[in-house]
Amino acid sequence: MSKETPVVNRRIAAAVLSSSGGHAKPYADSAPLDVKPIDLADPKPGEVLVRIDAAGICHSDLSVVNGDRPRPMPMALGHEAAATVLALGDPEEPGLAVGDRCVLVFLPSCGQCEQCLSGEGYLCSVGAAANGKGELLRGGSRLSCDGETIHHHLGCSAFATQAVVDRRSLVKIDSDISPETAALFGCAVLTGVGAVMNTAQVRPGESVTIYGLGGVGLSALLGALAAGAQPVHAIDPSPTKRALALELGAASASAPGEDEVAMGSDVVIETVGKAAVLAAAYNSARRGGRIVTVGLPNPEEDLSIKAVSLVADGKTLMGSYMGSAIPARDIPRYIKLWRAGRLPIEKLLTSVGPLEEINESMDKLASGEAIRQVIVPAW
Repeated sequence: MSKETPVVNRRIAAAVLSSSGGHAKPYADSAPLDVKPIDLADPKPGEVLVRIDAAGICHSDLSVVNGDRPRPMPMALGHEAAATVLALGDPEEPGLAVGDRCVLVFLPSCGQCEQCLSGEGYLCSVGAAANGKGELLRGGSRLSCDGETIHHHLGCSAFATQAVVDRRSLVKIDSDISPETAALFGCAVLTGVGAVMNTAQVRPGESVTIYGLGGVGLSALLGALAAGAQPVHAIDPSPTKRALALELGAASASAPGEDEVAMGSDVVIETVGKAAVLAAAYNSARRGGRIVTVGLPNPEEDLSIKAVSLVADGKTLMGSYMGSAIPARDIPRYIKLWRAGRLPIEKLLTSVGPLEEINESMDKLASGEAIRQVIVPAW
């Protein structure tokens, strides 16, 4: 790939959400996301200007649109993407150059807080606080429109032609991976495979059940198979998704309520983001089983389980944010598994479309029609 400095445009197109929740469906008609020109400031030292080559659409994006995950508004959405470096805030930034390909990461780790120093950068308190405020790790926003501040989504704002991100919000990758595939490593794979390999630490021969077969759930299924789990069961109401799970190697794929064969697994992974589904997942694990949840329910939902079961049944319930991943370590590992044919994540790609169809894509995600849709901005 050429290392020549490309032309950099400071006026970009981005999908901006003005308010979270309360939007009528279909979103194709109410158009909560407005694709419009906004201004992008230069990167500061420690930051990077990137061209967005492809961006995946995730339930975490939909959760901001429908109000399940309130965020400061207005906000430019998108957090799962592959990109190309256009400019460096610090020209001497080590290990990174103009023209490099990268995957964006939705939680930058500061490297200095208690969590980072404990090896838990995926729980970085500084990064989480910045994400909650809709700012970059070093503070403030680089986005605006007619003098109004536009907030960043998870430090990325990837539903756009370009973005400014913190250096710690990206991982450099090889240039021979298609952007549409590379984008999925930033969230679906990082979260799903990480929940299996990092959080649950699935061992060869253990049985695994996956609740929910979206992009994260099917990534978890692939991760379980790559880790040597047997058998692997899948549960989802969608016949199409169940058929894909079987094609990918699941031993069974059942609808909720018809999942007796999946009961009693060593490890259960819940990816739906509903308290009732998490309770069902917890109850389905064997005595001594490990239950990992990666779904993000509405903050108002409460989980109800028998408290005594934690001791009497010796179960372990674990939350997994970002797949308990260290992105700079894990993304290259997962890419190696993909190259070896053990993580065929390209099979999760439902469609590729333009940025202008973002609201229609949200409808398909909300209806369960799509697994992973990728948008390719025109630049």
